[in-house]
Amino acid sequence: MKHLKILYVQVIIGIILGILTGWLFPVFAPAAKLISDTFINMIRMVIAPVIFFTIVSGIAGAGDLKKVGRVGLKTLVYFEIITTFALVIGLIVANLVKPGAGVNFTASASTQVSAISTQAKELNWGEFFSHIVPANIVEAFAKGDILQVLFFSVLFAVGLKLMGDSGRSLLANFEKINKVLFNILKIIMRLSPLGAFGGMAYTIGKFGFATLLVLGKLLLTFYLTSFLFIFIVLNLVCLYFKISLWRLLVYVREEILIVLGSSSSEAALPSVIQKLTEAGCEKEVVGLVVPTGYSFNLDGTTIYLSMCIIFLAQVFNIDLSLGQQLTVIGILLLTSKGAAGVTGSGFIVLASTLSALKVIPVEGLALLIGVDRFMSEGRAVINFMGNTVATVVIAKSENAIDLDLYNIVVNKKLIDE
Repeated sequence: MKHLKILYVQVIIGIILGILTGWLFPVFAPAAKLISDTFINMIRMVIAPVIFFTIVSGIAGAGDLKKVGRVGLKTLVYFEIITTFALVIGLIVANLVKPGAGVNFTASASTQVSAISTQAKELNWGEFFSHIVPANIVEAFAKGDILQVLFFSVLFAVGLKLMGDSGRSLLANFEKINKVLFNILKIIMRLSPLGAFGGMAYTIGKFGFATLLVLGKLLLTFYLTSFLFIFIVLNLVCLYFKISLWRLLVYVREEILIVLGSSSSEAALPSVIQKLTEAGCEKEVVGLVVPTGYSFNLDGTTIYLSMCIIFLAQVFNIDLSLGQQLTVIGILLLTSKGAAGVTGSGFIVLASTLSALKVIPVEGLALLIGVDRFMSEGRAVINFMGNTVATVVIAKSENAIDLDLYNIVVNKKLIDE
């Protein structure tokens, strides 16, 4: 009975019950989606203010403005290197395993594909960076646009720091508000088993297990590649910086399960900010790296995108040359940056990438619609793990982490419960 009080155990039970409910009672899917969406909306409710107050209190409280710029540049370089590895691994495994070989194409979901293609055409990747600057900060907070909130938060923190001692009273109030927000988050996280239950019940209830049989090879290949990325690429990065990947992942296990159940890495964003801060990472580093990673370090999404493109090429018997595959990498390095941590965004980015390539028919997306949701959980989990590792790595490279506190907190989590 003691273990039933532990949050991650409750989330696991929620996921299992969700799978069983979706399988046995598929008509429950619409209600399950409502439960899942409500939980995610509760998380989104605090994302923008948590980012704002964490960054402001971190930078204005004790931050070095030169350090902020250095951390930002180092973070973007790190993200680009790691996502390139993710793309290359996806392409290599897809070429070796050939998950699309022998799959028959039937355009059974042409209406849905047309809608997705239209939505993808509306994405203007040239305007992506200019979009970071909000025209209206109130609107940015209202919409929960992470990058726009991040941009304004850094400027606000710099402005507050330039006030010197006269700004300390405002800063003290901000720190109190931040504590209130994290208390709200603790209340919301108690409902995470219910959110995980709803997410899983919806996925199984709507899409069923039948789609897994048709595209099972693609699904298995994707998850195999994801495991390779975690335990080779991320593990090597952690070993280089003398961090235990296993201990770090155990420390954030509740968040991993919540992301798995809700199929959205956004669901764990505020919680991981709090946990990494409590583990000794400086607020300014956590506040900069975690939100930025949700647009620039989507490792799971990049693996998914590269693999699905090769999969569709194999389905249509299109032999992509080395030059064309290098072009795929180049395009995906740009288009993957527009996929936020929201469920289904990777599918829209895939449509826009196929449109840009003009080699593989966009209609092939009809094959992936049914199985996409089952890959969405994997994308979200890998994205979350990649951003968690990135934050600790950047913090350590900047000597912006209390290693004694980190080891105590992370090791305590490992042996507790």
